[in-house]
Amino acid sequence: MGHNAPAPAREDAQLLERAYARIASELAAGELVGIFPEGRLTSDGELGEFRGGIMRILEQTPVPVVPMALSGLWQSLFARNRDKLKHLAKLFPRIRLAVGEPLAAEITTPQRLHAAVAELRGAWR
Repeated sequence: MGHNAPAPAREDAQLLERAYARIASELAAGELVGIFPEGRLTSDGELGEFRGGIMRILEQTPVPVVPMALSGLWQSLFARNRDKLKHLAKLFPRIRLAVGEPLAAEITTPQRLHAAVAELRGAWR
């Protein structure tokens, strides 16, 4: 899906509904859909609580969920890290993407997915 992420429901309920319909359509067509289950950028580099949108998606279209963890972004110029300029000496910071084993839809919860992502990421922000 090449479109912007859906707005939270409190901002635009119709846009969110269209996004869920599009996600269901893409998944039904066999496409991969990537989401950030926190629903927002981190303010401290730590994983936030995963929101329930993943459950709504899986209720409509029960597909395997592949946990992934990005590391190294906290030192990028795009992070909300106030000390990010200290890392400017590393013009191209090392970014890592760790991919875990798929979780079956019927055992996936926001908490289980959070634990899998946290394990994949480790201590590296």
